[in-house]
Amino acid sequence: MDYNASLDKALQALHDEGRYRVFTDICREKGAFPHAVWTRLDGVKQDITVWCGNDYLGMGQNPVVIEAMERVLQVAGAGSGGTRNISGTTVFHKELEDEIADLHQKEAALIFTSAYIANESTLSVLPKLFPDLVIFSDELNHASMIEGVRHGRCEKHIWRHNDLEHLRELLESVDKDRPKLIAFESIYSMDGDFGPIKEVCDLADEFNALTYIDEVHAVGMYGPRGGGVAERDGLMDRIDIINGTLAKAYGVMGGYIATTAKMADAVRSYAPGFIFTTSLPPAIAAGAAASVRYLKEHQELRDAQQAAAKTLKLRLKAMGLPVMDNDSHIVPVLVSDPVKCKRLSDQMLEEFGVYVQPINFPTVPRGTERLRFTPSPVHTPEMIDNLVTSLDSLWKHCRLSRVSLAG
Repeated sequence: MDYNASLDKALQALHDEGRYRVFTDICREKGAFPHAVWTRLDGVKQDITVWCGNDYLGMGQNPVVIEAMERVLQVAGAGSGGTRNISGTTVFHKELEDEIADLHQKEAALIFTSAYIANESTLSVLPKLFPDLVIFSDELNHASMIEGVRHGRCEKHIWRHNDLEHLRELLESVDKDRPKLIAFESIYSMDGDFGPIKEVCDLADEFNALTYIDEVHAVGMYGPRGGGVAERDGLMDRIDIINGTLAKAYGVMGGYIATTAKMADAVRSYAPGFIFTTSLPPAIAAGAAASVRYLKEHQELRDAQQAAAKTLKLRLKAMGLPVMDNDSHIVPVLVSDPVKCKRLSDQMLEEFGVYVQPINFPTVPRGTERLRFTPSPVHTPEMIDNLVTSLDSLWKHCRLSRVSLAG
């Protein structure tokens, strides 16, 4: 067996398809977000503007968050020292879980090192807690949800994206007395569209199913206190398990579930992904708690972010660029060609200092490659002007088609 030859073949296949990923080394500057410094391959440093980050509200630079982390770093040191069961549970982890439970108006919360781990761990352990469980999963669910369902090794049904009639058909096909769980998202991050939360909850009530929602791209961003789309729509009480992240709108790191005390207790007691993982550093937990607490009271950041997203969508649509329609804060522009998508990304960075990464397979289906922009409250009108000008110029250069403005 020639192992190197196999690796060469696998990597070359990515190059041939135009979807080989290259890391861009940047240094975010505290207090200057969304500005950053990019170190080019030739060693030259270039000022850039980050347009593809998930720090949606700039909370990773917020002085309240940084102060909390610095303070606890001096108090508790760098690491947690163990798993949650063996010395890795501190007062700072408890404080964070209390803040999250309060945010979602649930009895309890359980924090993980990432939302990916929270999804995978929880969804994979539920079939152990509910023997003969059947999981119904939206076809566009995140990879972490897919992996969790797969590792749960229970019966599963994939329902067409947001297709409630198809979900109903699948629910009707299963014995009414079997335990069931419907897993879906509030915002699908690559298209920016919303899941039909109320309608899914109605079906769950009708068929006596549990509900599991991924609010990763919505927590901090929607609802009067940042509880997500379910809070905005007054539906949090109808969701059994809410998954969220502390690494996007909250600007720090970590993931969680919010649920009943009994469900959280069972997951923490049975899920290997929780039991055998070193817990978050105390300083990270403290910073995340400060961010959650801060955003409960600062609606103006959510309003400014939504306004920036709306402005950018209107500007890009006015040029006839194929912006994928949605009502969320995410601005995807369809390129539909992996090579041209990568070229656009590279040229925007090198020539205009606009940093946006290409999104391609397997994150999105082949033929739907795109640039995904995430405006924030601190992206200025001048930054938007630079982005629009650069994309307009390079779109022509790449000979990409536009949408008819008359249509």
